[in-house]
Order: sequence, then C-alpha cells, then structure tokens
Amino acid sequence: MRVLVTGANRGLGLALCKAAVERGHTILACARNGEQPSGSLKDLVEEYPNHIFPLALDVTDEKSVAAAAAKVKEKWGSIDAIINNAGVLYERDVKIEELDFSLLELTMNVNLYGPMCVIKHFLPSLYNGTDQTIINISSDAGSITTAYGGDYPYAISKTALNMFTKQIKHYVSDKNINVYAVHPGWIKTDMGGEKAPGSPEETANNLLDILEKKKIIKEDLFFIKHNGESMKL
Repeated sequence: MRVLVTGANRGLGLALCKAAVERGHTILACARNGEQPSGSLKDLVEEYPNHIFPLALDVTDEKSVAAAAAKVKEKWGSIDAIINNAGVLYERDVKIEELDFSLLELTMNVNLYGPMCVIKHFLPSLYNGTDQTIINISSDAGSITTAYGGDYPYAISKTALNMFTKQIKHYVSDKNINVYAVHPGWIKTDMGGEKAPGSPEETANNLLDILEKKKIIKEDLFFIKHNGESMKL
C-alpha cells in the first residue's frame, strides 16, 4: 500500500511512517522541509530507503501541494491512502476576549484548508489506487455535542474538518473510497504533552489497521476514534 502522510516529521506523523514501513508499506512522507528531512525522519529514510520517500509539501501553500501532487503522479501514478495529519494548536486556554485572530486564521489554514488542498490535488492519484482510504486527523475537541469554552481556533477548525470529511465521503461514495475523520486520542506528542496517557505508536498502528481493513467500521460512520469506535458529532 502506498500511503501519503502530511506532518510526517514528528509526533503521530513520524510514528505512522515508522509503523507503516515496518508493515511493508510505502510511505510518501510530507513535510515543509520535505526532501531534506532531519532528525528521526532522516534516520527512518536512511533505514528504509526503498519504502519511505520524503516530499516537500507545505499544506498552507497551494503551489507547494500542487507541485508535490504532480511529482507523485509522474513518479508513481497512484496512491492508496491519504492521511491528513499536519495540524497546529494555538491559543490554548485563551479567553475569547483575548483571542489573537491572526492565529485563528493560521489554524484554519493548517487544520482545515490544508486537508482540503491536499485532497483537491491528490484525488486523481487516489482514484488510481486500490482499497483507497482518506483519513483526516480530527479531535474530540471538534465534537459539538461535547463542546467546551476554550481552544477556540483548534476546536472550530476540527468541527469544520468533520463537516468537510462528511462532504468528501458523499463526493467519492461511488468510488468505494473509505473516508474518516479520526480522533487520535490524547497522546504524547509536542501538541499533547508529556502528561498524555496514550502513545503515538498505538494510535499509528490502529490507523494502519483501519487502512488495512482489519477493523470493522459501520458503513455510515465517518467520525470515529482511532480504535474504530463511533464519536459523538
């Protein structure tokens, strides 16, 4: 399986890359520094040179996304899955009266418009794949049912992402493409912090189980936990 992962240079994205290549999949690892990876991603590329390919892709720059999509189409012609993982969390615990709207705009650019842009440009390659799946990394913060006062940019961006996910699910329904917005759990990453009870490795393997159809998910579900259980909208 050939899987495109955004935000692949750290956290959940890096864990996804590692778990996927260990299962024998091919990963297109997208990050802003792209084709000159550093740190753990560089080590992973050197260890699995035939299974992981770094790509320069900035989800906030449509020209960057379009260029990466053109490169993928030319070199491989198809992909089997898209995992929109790149995300940011700004203005945590900031009161609405003190909210910096420039950071709200940046959050929407990364968390919502980014996945939309990636899907816009990579759908043609996904159509050529097999057993295709789109996973947009969402959050329980995006649930309207369990809404709370705080994390305004992040929560609103994830609620909107859930809506977009539902729209895309309908849009590609005749192509038999699975589409999910997935809550990854509270995990130990730069965003989640050290107090988080979950690990990115566990979530990564559960996401791969979804791609590999090892989890039975009801056909009408689209907002789910990483273990395949339904989330409240």
